[in-house]
Amino acid sequence: MWSQVMEKDNTSSFERFILVGFSDRPHLELILFVVVLTFYLLTLLGNMTIILLSVLDSRLHTPMYFFLANLSFLDMCFTTGSIPQMLYNLGGPDKTISYLRCAIQLYFVLALGGVECVLLAVMAYDRYAAVCKPLHYTVIMHPRLCGQLASVAWLSGFGNSLIMAPQTLMLPRCGHRRVDHFLCEMPALIVMACVDTMTLEALAFALAIFIILAPLILILISYGYIVQAVLRIKSAAGRKKAFNTCSSHLIIVSLFYGTIIYMYLQPANTYSQDQGKFLTLFYTIVTPSVNPLIYTLRNKDVKEAMKKVLGKEGAEVQ
Repeated sequence: MWSQVMEKDNTSSFERFILVGFSDRPHLELILFVVVLTFYLLTLLGNMTIILLSVLDSRLHTPMYFFLANLSFLDMCFTTGSIPQMLYNLGGPDKTISYLRCAIQLYFVLALGGVECVLLAVMAYDRYAAVCKPLHYTVIMHPRLCGQLASVAWLSGFGNSLIMAPQTLMLPRCGHRRVDHFLCEMPALIVMACVDTMTLEALAFALAIFIILAPLILILISYGYIVQAVLRIKSAAGRKKAFNTCSSHLIIVSLFYGTIIYMYLQPANTYSQDQGKFLTLFYTIVTPSVNPLIYTLRNKDVKEAMKKVLGKEGAEVQ
């Protein structure tokens, strides 16, 4: 499949797509450039901090922080694969992107989005084990299983993209080069096609059931059991501790899935480009930057780890 795409790329080596983005709103471009750059730097700083803390502090060598470090690495990859091109287009008159770079961007956007869907379900299972099976938690979530679950998440996302990205890129476009978006995203590229895309949309929907809806169902089932377990806790302090254990993850799930479901589970003929742009902007720059903030502000272990690494935890003055 990819060989066919590369053959097409060889015959289209000089083809460049025009990322329309927000060029129809030039007064917004400078503002968006500053906003996007700020969020991108915050994303890199915040997620790198989470990864370093997870490595340096032995108290964070647990399944929860192993998966959180995976999520942080994923968010850094996701934003780095899309934001630099966005900044380039926002910061100057050139709004083009080469066919090859568009193909690479599409592949990684699809792949990493799929990885995050499955990884969030894995993290929900980890919280289920921590709250509902506390005495057996370390036995259930042993390092080998954690590695296997993380591998399933990464392989699922990249496998899904390996199917959908080539199919999307091989659609006949009849000379159309204007992508009404600020990155090469599947819905925007499907809209450009000059043939019936119903079969491709059906395939995308079927795969989305496994990559988006199935993990979401597992998350909801996990939290259903968690709520039951929390309600059985008699002490208010115990309920609060259990709630705090899960609330950060639940907030991230809500932010991520709210936009993804709207973007990928609706027919292309009902796809609103303006809504799609702003929703994509939200989960491309806002969600990855607030993930570390949510975990840092709501998690005592991370706060203590930051103090320790910065040399402020129980440090004796002189």
